[in-house]
Amino acid sequence: MTVRIRKQIYLAPGQEALLKHLSSATGVPEAELIRQALDRHLATGQPVRRDAEAWEAERAFIAALIAQRSAEGQRKWQREEL
Repeated sequence: MTVRIRKQIYLAPGQEALLKHLSSATGVPEAELIRQALDRHLATGQPVRRDAEAWEAERAFIAALIAQRSAEGQRKWQREEL
């Protein structure tokens, strides 16, 4: 048996529906379809396109969260109590 390494991925709802449909129609397990798609993508040698605008939005979001700091007096417990 081929050694496999477990990975967890997140799909958009539409991707999941299409994957399930294709798996059902072909009888090929979803994991195998994902492996085949990954193999085809990697075989092209094309670099992954990064969305610079999305990364900047994420950085701004994180910076806004950090700037908020914790609100004094909001919680009545200490981390150690957990």
